[in-house]
Amino acid sequence: MDQVIYVENLRHTYNDVVAVDDISFFVKRGEIFGLLGPNGAGKSTTTEILVGLKKRKAGLVKVLGFDPQDSDNEFKKRIGVQLQTPALFERLKVKEMLHLFASFYPQPLKVKETLELVGLEEKQNTLSSKLSGGQLQRLSVALALISNADIIFLDEPTTGLDPQSRRGMWDVIEDLQKQGKTIFLTTHYLDEAEKLCGRVAIVDYGKIIALGTPEELIHYHFAEQALEFNIPVEKRHLLASTVEGAKIEFNENRATVYTTEVVSTVASLLSLKDNGFKLDSLTVRGATLEDVFLKLTGRRIRE
Repeated sequence: MDQVIYVENLRHTYNDVVAVDDISFFVKRGEIFGLLGPNGAGKSTTTEILVGLKKRKAGLVKVLGFDPQDSDNEFKKRIGVQLQTPALFERLKVKEMLHLFASFYPQPLKVKETLELVGLEEKQNTLSSKLSGGQLQRLSVALALISNADIIFLDEPTTGLDPQSRRGMWDVIEDLQKQGKTIFLTTHYLDEAEKLCGRVAIVDYGKIIALGTPEELIHYHFAEQALEFNIPVEKRHLLASTVEGAKIEFNENRATVYTTEVVSTVASLLSLKDNGFKLDSLTVRGATLEDVFLKLTGRRIRE
């Protein structure tokens, strides 16, 4: 097993606030590894430690055999980094920014190729200060990709993108893996982690609360399927006695019932019509990482 990132008992604090709380994990060469959790969970702090922008308070970190906080330019030439809040030169055009960043690396991608990857060909002569939020996000990702580095660190790469652009970025990330790149990805989008990542570490309040492939985590925590349907708030009390023993979650006017007996549970719900309850917009699905996070923390990831 070729581990290109190794983290053991990593801890970091800001004064009395614990941002990263004794976490351990490794990343294998060529995989897409996801650090998944809500805003404020410690994802960005962990990323900044891994790329050498922050000095950790405690723990062992090795990236490509280097200790990031003690490493020189040789280490930096082997990683590409996209951060949530990049420092961009506002008076440079998009293509000028890419040429500048390309000069930092021994074998960068071509600027034209990188522009095409992130869909910024038409904006190449635009000042970065004139870009929209979504375009700035794509430029930030492009500055990481042009490195053509061994490991690409992407910190919330699709935040602020429209659905079509998000899916386009997913294709780019999957293509990078096919080229043999290792991707370290942070996200609070559960569908993104489930789609892209070979393994994920779910973090909450600085701790890793689950680690494995998305399939492993779902199967370990859920034998049930999820029934989702609309229900008025004033009718919620009817469910507890009707589907006794099943776990029920509410999100505004939407209910989710987790059950191993789908047919009998639906029949029980249909019996509520005598109480003025209409089973509306019913869907049946398997469990997801969203369900895993909800089960482990008692709340949804964006609450």
